[in-house]
Amino acid sequence: MAQPDAPPDVTTDNAETRPPVVVKKYANRRLYNTESSSYVTLEDLADMVRKGRDFTVSDAKSGEDITRSVLTQIIVEEESKGQNLLPIPFLRQLIGLYGDSLQAVVPRYLEATMGTFARQQEQMRRATQEAMGQAMGGFNAFAPFEEMGKQNLAMLERAMSLFSPFPRPPAGNGRPAPAEDVEAMREEITMLRNELAALRRNGAEGGSR
Repeated sequence: MAQPDAPPDVTTDNAETRPPVVVKKYANRRLYNTESSSYVTLEDLADMVRKGRDFTVSDAKSGEDITRSVLTQIIVEEESKGQNLLPIPFLRQLIGLYGDSLQAVVPRYLEATMGTFARQQEQMRRATQEAMGQAMGGFNAFAPFEEMGKQNLAMLERAMSLFSPFPRPPAGNGRPAPAEDVEAMREEITMLRNELAALRRNGAEGGSR
């Protein structure tokens, strides 16, 4: 087996500005962190993600970028531990989209949706202490966040139904109505765009406070 690479010269402690850590995966399935010159596990990589430390994973022999598959393995590991974040209906819809003509649209939409949610997270964290205090008095201080989560989930479910590879039910006369379907889809997409824009504005306003 080839000798692991030496760790790069790192001059800053800021995880967001430092270059991505290069991780190599060897034939024995072991993962080697070239920055720390040590072998790591999927749990170690998951911890790096939580800390905002970016990394890439490549096959040590071929040099192929396998970051996506390793991140997917991390998700599978977390789900197997009972950290269930992915609802079964969502997983079914997602699987059904592979190979569909709209497959290229889904990643961009999911990325935008999760980006908006990530911006809202900080706003939610800042309000947690105050919310806990008010909740002790019998007032549901988490109601705004619950409603925000419901709105995000409803928006995602509507988007996934639009992208569904299964045909919509026919019109009342038993015949499909393609023109009405296209118009309804356009209206739904417009609504989703407006909701995404509103969520981005709310996230930006919350972050500036």
